[in-house]
Order: sequence, then structure tokens, then C-alpha cells
Amino acid sequence: MTDQGPMTEAMYYILLALLRPGHGYGMMRRIQELSGGRLVMGPGTLYGVLARMNREELIVLTGEEGRRKNYAITPAGRSALLAEYARLKRMVADGDILEEAER
Repeated sequence: MTDQGPMTEAMYYILLALLRPGHGYGMMRRIQELSGGRLVMGPGTLYGVLARMNREELIVLTGEEGRRKNYAITPAGRSALLAEYARLKRMVADGDILEEAER
């Protein structure tokens, strides 16, 4: 994943949400919760990204209950999430120059 460049915001929050395995509707609620209500993800976006991440083996389908499909993050997905988190932290640290310029 890190070879492909930065992760989209949707991918990042889906992986964060899947630190607790779950189904699509639960993920949408969890993403909204994790983002403090800033990110409201619709089903079209969610399921499109889930399909891509499943193909890339960042997540895995763990089962189905009726129409609900349950997903979990894979070890590769967790590694990609940690790499993206580290990248974002470096970006924020690099931005400290903004606060220094204001002094």
C-alpha cells in the first residue's frame, strides 16, 4: 500500500473502523463517530472502497448474515494503516513551521 502513495480519507477511516470487525452499516456509523461527525460516508462510497480494499487484501470478508456482509482488517491492512498514520504524523510535525511563523 505505501508504494501506491497516500491513502484516501475513506480508506483510512474504513481501516480505523475495522479495528473492530463489522458490517457496512455499522462501519458507516463508526466512521462518523471516529471523525467527530465530520465524515459521513454513504453506502456507494463505502461499498466501492470495500471492494477495492478486499481485492488489495487489506480487508477480508469474514461472513454474511442475510444481506449483511462482515469484514475485518488483515495484517496487511493493519500495516498499511500504521504506515499512513506515521505519514500523517510527519506531515503535521512538518507543519509546525506555520506556528513558528506566527510568533
